Amino acid sequence: MTRIDFYTEAADKLEIACRITHKAYKAGRPVVLFSSDEAMLARVDRLLWTSPAVGFLPHCFAAEAIAAETPVLLARAADNPHHDDVLINLDGAWPPAFARFQRLAEIVTLEEADRVKARARYRFYKDRGYEVITHRMTEAVNG
Repeated sequence: MTRIDFYTEAADKLEIACRITHKAYKAGRPVVLFSSDEAMLARVDRLLWTSPAVGFLPHCFAAEAIAAETPVLLARAADNPHHDDVLINLDGAWPPAFARFQRLAEIVTLEEADRVKARARYRFYKDRGYEVITHRMTEAVNG
């Protein structure tokens, strides 16, 4: 069953997404970053070229010809990514076919609208019997 981690109280959703991606990449785990928002994926694409500052995370869009050999994929709803290890959801709703992944990361900012959508996703997962683990990012930074 998919392990679901909620990273709450994040100051910057994309910065946390890049940190999770980098950690998974270093551990040899393929990653899919999902969003139905093209602008969001474009921002993530730019960030992955520069984050971390001393490295590069090889990535491409899931529909590109080299996707099968690329460890980090950017995916939209219509895409069927080749990887099924780590999925990072950057969308307001639960991602399609999330259950085929080993792990799902949900990042929740301090913005109330984002928190409301995250609560609905949390309930959705819990109602279906998934174990949900919560990580408060303010604790990670402060403690």
